[in-house]
Amino acid sequence: MTINEIRQKYLDFMQRRGHALTPSASLVPEGDATTLFTSAGMQPMMPYLLGEKHPLGPRLVDSQKCFRSQDIESVGDNRHSTFFEMLGNWSLGDYFKKEQLKYFFEFLTDPNKGLGLDPSRLFVTAFEGDGQIKKDTETIEIWRDLFIRANLKNVDEHIFTYPASKNWWSRASVPEKMPVGEPGGPDSEVFYDFGVNHRFHESSAYKNGECHPNCDCGRFLEIGNSVFMQYQKNSDGSLSELPQKNIDFGGGLVRLAAAVNNDPDIFHTSIYDPIVKEIEKLSGKSYEDEENQPPMRIIADHLTAATFLIKDGIFPSNKAQGYVLRRLLRRAAVKLHFLMGGREGIIQLAGITSSIIEIYKSIYFVKDDSLYVQGAIANEISRFEKSLDKGIKELEKKTDVSGKDAFDLYQNYGFPLEITTEILAQIGKSIDTEQFQKEFEKHQELSRTASMGMFKGGLSDHSAIVTAYHTATHLLHSALRIILGTHVSQKGSNITAERLRFDFFQPEKISDDQIKSIEDLINQKISEKLPVTRAEMPKEKAIAEGAMAFFGQKYPDIVSVFTIGEEPNHFSKELCGGPHVASLAELAKIKVVKQESLGADTRRLYLQFV
Repeated sequence: MTINEIRQKYLDFMQRRGHALTPSASLVPEGDATTLFTSAGMQPMMPYLLGEKHPLGPRLVDSQKCFRSQDIESVGDNRHSTFFEMLGNWSLGDYFKKEQLKYFFEFLTDPNKGLGLDPSRLFVTAFEGDGQIKKDTETIEIWRDLFIRANLKNVDEHIFTYPASKNWWSRASVPEKMPVGEPGGPDSEVFYDFGVNHRFHESSAYKNGECHPNCDCGRFLEIGNSVFMQYQKNSDGSLSELPQKNIDFGGGLVRLAAAVNNDPDIFHTSIYDPIVKEIEKLSGKSYEDEENQPPMRIIADHLTAATFLIKDGIFPSNKAQGYVLRRLLRRAAVKLHFLMGGREGIIQLAGITSSIIEIYKSIYFVKDDSLYVQGAIANEISRFEKSLDKGIKELEKKTDVSGKDAFDLYQNYGFPLEITTEILAQIGKSIDTEQFQKEFEKHQELSRTASMGMFKGGLSDHSAIVTAYHTATHLLHSALRIILGTHVSQKGSNITAERLRFDFFQPEKISDDQIKSIEDLINQKISEKLPVTRAEMPKEKAIAEGAMAFFGQKYPDIVSVFTIGEEPNHFSKELCGGPHVASLAELAKIKVVKQESLGADTRRLYLQFV
């Protein structure tokens, strides 16, 4: 069963049970300056988990694109990736534990409606309780009943309880670390058992320890997590019940495919296999040779993540999301360089994106995306190729290489420690790894502090200034199309309380006169104090009535349409899910403060209120 078939089977299964299909949100959270990426399926659902009514009703299903930058260093084994799709179903104050666990168990085990997995291969967990929240005996009893009905022997051997560190879910981990206002709750995870005879278990350093679903021996793989989202953190540190009990389910799509294949290597699934074959062609090496597997997995994952990030409007840079993207591409390039034996040609990485887009073309990409993505990657890799040569020469010049030297290479040229070590071994040198680790831990602590500063409670910023910039995004899009031409199409945007950043298709540099015309047009409309109205309607009706849609974006059947100005002579009409002002009278005048070229016929403007 291919990943595309598994995804569709799940969406169909939940839709037959009354769930409305919602599209994946962008990897860059819209209007949320508190976090860099959409790293969990529940992020776009936050307002609805806290009580806001969803226009499609209380039962929802989706497959959400996710990216976790914190997992970059973990990629290389058989199960970690930075980019993944999370299958999700949601109950917003409707059904709860009994229905949810029954739905997921049926999807996993039914050979006709679901995946047909053997129930004896499934192990489940529940929250063991703590000082505030009692043991989740209800979940334990539901699982016992489901396993008994499936004629499973030794039922209790398949049910485990763990503390909050394993069986509590919020974006900020355990209850003590949850910021005020953050929702969370106990959860129940399902693991697939690959058996003790599998090679990943046999080669594990943990294989002789006590075995259980959450151990590290490689025998078990988590394939789904049902979160019972019913609590919210209070300012005094306590937890109180949310106004409604919610279900937040997430199932890793590629991990489910690994279970269906009965193969714990996710890079053997239908998503990664074509990409790995392209890497084999470029490098002349075989994936089945175990020493080639870690670098090939890193290349496959990092290029997939980079392709999706660029599609969602991120370009390589030295800041925020762009820095993470640059790190992914450079790490993949270094791995390919050595797989290829130091031969020139890492620029060919860009071509692999065609196979990635082909895999996902009917779901997330359109045909024009391939050249756009390839251009951005080729531009970055061609620049890095020179740095790579310089970095290798720097190492060759040094008689002794300190851990500080190695970390400088990591920072300046994107060389991971293992690559530096590999280069040094080839030229008969070694490295003080302990000193490197100290430097790296200092770097991690700085990064962690910065990330926590961005989190700020984890809720999207819907302040007045950010709301105003949301509306300014629509004004800018329309003004660009009027002044430059209707070829202009939005590629992405990012909003903070300080500015609006807007990326769009535009082959040529915008002249100073054109910039002034854009500013004057927007400021004229602001001075006219045009009304901003919102209407919900079927997507087809909105498009037929002239509403603009984000290029290549997937939308639900019922959409929100924001119109600026009176009909029929509106100034802007767009599909959008963000917050907006009620009238342009609430906006200050704007000024375009910066213009950049991103390559691939894409430009970026920065706009501020003045």
